[in-house]
Amino acid sequence: MEIETTWGQWKKMLNQAINAAEFIGMSEKTIDEIAYRVGDFLANKVDPGNREQKLLNELWVGAGENEKRVLASLLVRMVDNDN
Repeated sequence: MEIETTWGQWKKMLNQAINAAEFIGMSEKTIDEIAYRVGDFLANKVDPGNREQKLLNELWVGAGENEKRVLASLLVRMVDNDN
């Protein structure tokens, strides 16, 4: 399965999801855990739709569990700081 989005669209969707999670009171730890699980799902089930997603996929596939958690957390911070 492939999801066709631009990098900007993908970041905007992720930002909206994070804002919704924060609005309902999810903790940073919970948001990071969800990001890790979603990242794992996407890496295993969805073909990257653009070059940035391909890079993230390659990083994810080559990373250990702790590195994947750091990567997920960094992505959350990146799009949350784009506001």
